[in-house]
Amino acid sequence: MELIEIEHLVKKYGNVTAVDDISMKIEPGRIYGLLGKNGAGKTTTMNIITGYIGATSGSVKVCGHDIFKEPIAAKKEIGYLPEIPPLYMDMSVYEYLDFCAELKGIHKRLRDDMVYDVMTKLSIEEMEQRLIRNLSKGYRQRVGLAQALLGDPSIIILDEPTVGLDPVQMIEMRDLIRELGKEHTVILSSHILSEVSAICDYIFIISEGRLVASDTPANLTGQLKGSQQICLTIKGDVQIAKETLEAMDVVASVAIEAGTEEGTNMLYVSSNGGDDMREQISLSLSQKGIAIFEMKENSQTLEDIFIELTEKEEDK
Repeated sequence: MELIEIEHLVKKYGNVTAVDDISMKIEPGRIYGLLGKNGAGKTTTMNIITGYIGATSGSVKVCGHDIFKEPIAAKKEIGYLPEIPPLYMDMSVYEYLDFCAELKGIHKRLRDDMVYDVMTKLSIEEMEQRLIRNLSKGYRQRVGLAQALLGDPSIIILDEPTVGLDPVQMIEMRDLIRELGKEHTVILSSHILSEVSAICDYIFIISEGRLVASDTPANLTGQLKGSQQICLTIKGDVQIAKETLEAMDVVASVAIEAGTEEGTNMLYVSSNGGDDMREQISLSLSQKGIAIFEMKENSQTLEDIFIELTEKEEDK
């Protein structure tokens, strides 16, 4: 059963389409990433899923409940941390979390235990009497995450959870998210490629309000490796080497660059698809008396894929 099922979701603001016919399914037991540039439609999509704003058309079901027709039942399954946590600066950490638990309808006799449980999970129990305004950015983010966990929701939704954190705090937040993923289904949005690839099991790439790709990080990389690129460092007649390689059926193009060592050159050889061409390259150049100092394959990264897909969508 899908925890969240989104079908043909559209959100327009006048003549501007922020979300353009997005459909996706969220299954239990995974950490999902919404990846896209700023303004791609990630936050709007999340705000619709959580019931914060309505949609122009389409449907969203959370654990079988329509977010527009059964908002209370659907929202009980979701814990949400917006990009700017909804904190009350003049409250202590405990007061704030107790207040949030009351808003969520958690029974009074269960409230205290639940507040201390989420504080312990996020290592903020020592801060319970501190005013929120006196906390660092990292601890404020943890308090915001704690309120999302109150009520033990099935789904945790995090909008840009590491924005504004220093490198140490970012690493700590990522570790927290991985831990949460063991007990909850997590959806996070980010424009930071390294963050999504490091944390997420499954990625949705959004561009110009449209869903342009969705798969695991490994499969996304594999699907879009249309050709192989080999970087060679050689010593010998570079023009003969170039002509030899260009005569091979599997080679699409060859580019030349001066090498870092005296008498060497670098060749960037792109294939037109098909089999691995490293063995053919090695044999062909050795027959011409050209020495290969180094041969390495340039693999396509998630960053390459992201740029390729988003630029294609923008061109459309």
